Amino acid sequence: MGFYFIQFLTGLASASSLFLIAAGLSIIFGVTRILNFAHGSLYMLGAYISYWLLTTLSPGPIGFWLAVLLSATVVGLVGVIIEMGLLRRIYQSPELFQLIATFGVILIISDITRAIWGETDLVGPRAAGLSDAVTIFGHKLPEYDLAMIVLGPLVLGVIWLIFHRTRWGTLVRAATEDREMVGALGVNQAFLFTSVFFMGAFLAGLGGAAQIPKGGADLLMDLNVIAEAFVIVVVGGMGSILGAFLAAIIIGELNAFGILVFPQMTLVLMFAVMAIVLLIRPWGLLGRPETASRAPGEAPEPPLQRADKAVRSLFTATILLLLLVPLFSSDFIMVILIDIFIFVLFAVSLHFIMGPGGLVSFGHAAYYGLGAYASALLVHYLGTPMELALIAAPIVAAAGAFIFGWFSVRLSGVYFAMLTLAFAQITWSIVFQWGEFTYGDDGILNIWPSAWLSSKMAYYYFALILTLACVYVLRRTLFTPFGYITRAGRDSPLRADAIGINVQRQQWLAFIFAGAFAGLAGSIYVFSKGSVFPDQVAIPQSIDGLMMVLLGGVKTLTGPIVGAAMFTALTDWLSSNEVWFWRSILGAIILALVILFPQGIVGFVRDKFRPSEEGG
Repeated sequence: MGFYFIQFLTGLASASSLFLIAAGLSIIFGVTRILNFAHGSLYMLGAYISYWLLTTLSPGPIGFWLAVLLSATVVGLVGVIIEMGLLRRIYQSPELFQLIATFGVILIISDITRAIWGETDLVGPRAAGLSDAVTIFGHKLPEYDLAMIVLGPLVLGVIWLIFHRTRWGTLVRAATEDREMVGALGVNQAFLFTSVFFMGAFLAGLGGAAQIPKGGADLLMDLNVIAEAFVIVVVGGMGSILGAFLAAIIIGELNAFGILVFPQMTLVLMFAVMAIVLLIRPWGLLGRPETASRAPGEAPEPPLQRADKAVRSLFTATILLLLLVPLFSSDFIMVILIDIFIFVLFAVSLHFIMGPGGLVSFGHAAYYGLGAYASALLVHYLGTPMELALIAAPIVAAAGAFIFGWFSVRLSGVYFAMLTLAFAQITWSIVFQWGEFTYGDDGILNIWPSAWLSSKMAYYYFALILTLACVYVLRRTLFTPFGYITRAGRDSPLRADAIGINVQRQQWLAFIFAGAFAGLAGSIYVFSKGSVFPDQVAIPQSIDGLMMVLLGGVKTLTGPIVGAAMFTALTDWLSSNEVWFWRSILGAIILALVILFPQGIVGFVRDKFRPSEEGG
């Protein structure tokens, strides 16, 4: 009995740490409507700054907590700089572009942190005055865990008092309900947003600083913690602080006891709970139904049009140039171009449901990874020829999209996005933890193409032709009755339903269709690299796909092609040439593109040079 009680207290201590970062994320989203991916970076900064203060000053018990608060304050000021220097410039942009901008911030903060503190994981010092353990029912519990158990409810109480006993808190709650109306009443929204971002960043820094005695600091903690924070915010209800606290307790206890009951499913349980909650209560435990709204600066979706003669000529010239590349280029150039072909297909398949379908998926890598692993497993275990493995990959990916899509299309907006993320993380967790079958983090090796494609030039032409054929099919489908019905369900679901269109079923079919092509892209990737790893299913892979589509232009047809080509080429070149601070350079380029071209690169070119035409 005593052991389980200690495990329960351990879960509460973990819940308090999770609540601190989730509360800040929820506050920022509630007012600004920004899904701040950089929130994990602020958490990481809090941990590193706290580590530096604690190891440099070696303070006593009071000094320890002052150092934690000082670290959180510094992170809060960093949040103010991010809000004033970047986000304030793009509040009028579509919400997805704001999300991509925060991902650029992640890359920059990651490089800055690496430059200051190095790449070695840091082990945090014990909290002064709380370095011992207490005995409860014959079992020991660290004193610092008890302090964390108190810290969570204490912060919740302070937030409640601020929100319900101050004018500023009243304005924040009002902005959470209707920020446009708050602005119409004369409230200084710029100051309100900045102060909210400070508070959210402060809480993220507090969470990172407070966990130093428990886990130290490392460069992967930003992306690791942001997934848990999103789960908590969504399970509790977007914008609900009390909901975030309740969800943090549920997830904390689930992690504490799940490792005892389901040790092989610890990475799955959290996302499985989120999926179950969203299916039962689509807006979270204490959240409210999301109302569909368009960002202030977001124009209505333009009708898609077939490419004109100039665009067709440009594509023809590009294809001819690509056909000639192997005759005068190196293998390195062909490798980069093969990567571009693969991710063009991946991005175009994602755009099919994002643009015409109106479904923003945060987990499209699930189907890319399912296709990749289907091919690799067939070749590894059954010796399946490459040709059959390539056919099986989109079938397996479509089957996964068939199952996950059936649940996902019942939701909308950010909740749809987060449910797709949950299914993708469940897929990644299975691939990562089922080591006996998938080899886990070691990956599956020696998956090479057939003999007739063994040369780099042959595989280059194969990947090019297959990609061109698939992109053509995806694009032509948009101008079939299926494509028109899909866009009708996006633009006016009520009218579409009134004339007999089953919008939900149409979205489901589009989801499956796009998933199949993503799976084929994953299969081409496996035979190109000769191996597959869980990274192909992880969150960064899905984020890369989103960035490709948005940077090119989600409201254009050629946008995902241009975005995927530029992003992949730039990433490969910067990383392969060992350019110093290449992440910061990539992040700065992303920020510049988001600020200068909020409609995407292709959208900008279209609007500037062909303002009378729409589509692209």
